[in-house]
This record gives sequence, C-alpha cells and structure tokens, in this order.
Amino acid sequence: MDQQAVARLALLLCTLALGCGNSPEARIRAALTSQTTGVIRLPQGQVEISSELTLAPGAHDLEIVGNGTRLKAADNFKGRAVLVLENAERIHLHDFDIDGNRDKLAKPLEMAPPENAFRVWYPDNGVLANKVTGLQIERLTLSNVVNFPILVSQSRSVRISGATVKDSGSRDARGRNNLSGGILFEEGSSKFEVTESTFQGILGNGLWTHSNFRAPRQQDGIFARNKFDTIGRDALQLGHATRVRIEQNTGARIGFPADVVDIENQGIPIAIDTAGNVDQSEYVGNSFEEVNGQCINLDGFHDGAVRDNRCTNRKGATDYPFGSFGIAMNNAHPDTHSNNIEISGNVIDGSKFGGLFLMGSGNRVIGNRFVNLNLAGCNESAREFACVYKADEPEMLQSGIYLGRGVGSRLEQVRGNVIRENEISGHQMKRRCISFGPGVTASVNTVDRNTCSDDKPVR
Repeated sequence: MDQQAVARLALLLCTLALGCGNSPEARIRAALTSQTTGVIRLPQGQVEISSELTLAPGAHDLEIVGNGTRLKAADNFKGRAVLVLENAERIHLHDFDIDGNRDKLAKPLEMAPPENAFRVWYPDNGVLANKVTGLQIERLTLSNVVNFPILVSQSRSVRISGATVKDSGSRDARGRNNLSGGILFEEGSSKFEVTESTFQGILGNGLWTHSNFRAPRQQDGIFARNKFDTIGRDALQLGHATRVRIEQNTGARIGFPADVVDIENQGIPIAIDTAGNVDQSEYVGNSFEEVNGQCINLDGFHDGAVRDNRCTNRKGATDYPFGSFGIAMNNAHPDTHSNNIEISGNVIDGSKFGGLFLMGSGNRVIGNRFVNLNLAGCNESAREFACVYKADEPEMLQSGIYLGRGVGSRLEQVRGNVIRENEISGHQMKRRCISFGPGVTASVNTVDRNTCSDDKPVR
C-alpha cells in the first residue's frame, strides 16, 4: 500500500472509528498529522482552530491548498501559531486565509529581551516555520494575527509571494509596538525571498530579518516589489545578514499611528533599517512617502550599496514628531565599521533635520539629491525641536551632510570619503551644506562639485 493510501486509511479510521471527531478542525488536524506527502485540500469556509496545527513527522513534498478557506484562531486558542511547520522539506502553502483573532487573544507583551529567538518568545502567530527546507507560500492572506503572521526560523530555500499581511501585531504594557506584526526571518535562515506582497496596518516591523548576535547571520535573500502602508516601526529591516537585496519596494505612512511608536526603547520608525553586521548587500530603487522617522538607517552596514532610493515628506516639521536625518550611519555592532559604502542617485525630499550623517572611510556619496532639508529650521528653532543632539557637536542636525566620528563609544576614523555632485538645498543649506564634526579633517576627504542652496526645490 502506498503512502497516500495509508494516509487516507488512517484518516478514515480516525474519523469513523477512533473518536477523533468529525468537525472540520478535527478532519484538518487528522489529515496534517497522518499524511506526510501529496496534497491536502482544506475545506471551504471558516474553520475555528483551538490549538496549533502541526505536520506529521517527516513531512515532505506536501501541498496544502485552500478552497475559500479561512483558518481562524478560536477564542480559547493556545499555541505557538495556527499552523506550525517543523523539520519538514518542500512544503507548499497556497490560497487560504489565516485570521489570528487578535481582538480576543491579544494581551500586553513586552519586546523580546536581546539575543533571544523570537520563535520562543512570541506565541499566537499565523505560520511558524522552524527547520524547514524548501518552503513556498503563495497567495495567503493573514490578518488580525496577535504577533507574527509568518515567522521563519533556522530554515532555507523559502519563497513567499503574493501574501497579504494586515492589521497584525501586539503592544507592550505602555501601548507601544513590541516589534511584532509582520514577516520575520531569524536564526541563520538562508536563500529566502519575499516578493509582490502587501503589508498594511502593522504595529511593529513589516518585513525583516532578526539581528541576533548569538545566531548565524541570515544570507542570500531578496525583498522585492512589496508594498507597505501604515507601519508602526520599520517597513523593512535587514538585521545581521549578508548578500541580501532590498529592491523596488514602495510604501507610505511609516511611523504611524504615532502613539504606537516605541520611543522608550528608541524604536524610531525607519523605511529601510539596518541592524547587526550587514555586508555585501544592496538597497536599490525603493520609494517611500510620509516617513515619521528616518528614510534609511545604515547601523552596521558596510561594503555594500544604497542606490536610487527615494523618500518624500510633504508636510511640516511638527507632522513628523520622530523625524530625523534622511540617511544615517552607525556602528553599534562590535564587528562593523561604516566603510566602503556606495550612496548614489538617492533622493531625500523633505527631512526634519539633515540629509546624511556620514562616518567611516572609503564611502562614495555621489549624485544624490538632498532637498527640502531641515524642515525644523535648526538651529534657529532649537527650543522647539531639540536641534542640538550633542552639546559638543551643535552643527550636526542643521547640516545637509555631516561628517562625524560617531555618536556612541566606538569612534571611527573619517577619511578617504568622496562627496561629489550632490544637490543639497533647504533651510540655510547654502552656508550649512557640508559640515565636519570634531576630530574630522576635511583635507583627508574629497568634497567637490556639490550644489548648495537655500531654495525650496520644485518637486
């Protein structure tokens, strides 16, 4: 008797003879735990799930397909996720919905402590994939999920396309986001991609990789052509990774609603964020509007490229309470230096403070447009907008491009940088165009053919 025949017999015995129940949930559970390969067709309509659904040991080459199916977490649901995939190979999920029942199940949950696996800390997810090789997810709609609609850990060869992720994530005791709400890869996941997917109404980060110093870095990934709308923290974050491309993503209203921003933990919203040690990666051709925070953060980014991205803010400084630089570097990870980064062809149109905070060596800043800068009017409006971030560097936030040694304890040498053919305009930019902080020598950097003006640009 072949495997599928054995699975059908086991399901029949369970349903008719062994008392496993004949409810839609029981039939789904019996099929998943008895069939290791082939096709499982989910029933039509809404099915309430009381505890996590799991696969049979050794599941492989298994397709789980919906038919107008919605798997909804029951009011008494308990589990890591509605659907848990572990130690499996070549699993294909497509064309069904998962409703996490957030209104009933959500409760205050603090952000995971540093260096913890999120799969252990956060329950009540949509799909949890752990140690899966060859996972394909297509056309899933995941909504009202308490924590992570999709959480991928220790897995490889993962492709997600055409997913809709909306109205998900939980809050901490202060009502702030706790990072959750989107799609996450962690613990050394590799060969992954997320494309053509939509993220809307996410309390925490939209699409990202977790920066965990104790875990292997994520590697060989693509986040491309995804759309983001109303994200409480970062739209995209690349954490502790190598050889990843973030390209042609679009979004609006990053850092909204403002009351969910985790300001107590310095969770400033960012359209494209970086954390941990990130190299040999590229951020290319992404476009965002109305960012209540920062366009691109390069904390730990080195030996990579940031090209042809755009962020546009059309309102005044008070409309962006968490506004910052357009692009900023940092080196919080002990193994990183902000070196050898190409920043070219980007447009920062409307930044609360400056256009670029630059540190490190061997960076090339060429052909960018940093326009409509310093919406806050610093430092003339220092009382209203806290324009002086560091007392010994009062020019930092009011400058178009500011070269500094860093803002933490690990100060960088700033030399061998090329700043050329950039357009810089906005409040007092003609005389505050490019500034050098304490310990930075202008002569060891190349600065030429930049255009600086106070003119408000034509959009």
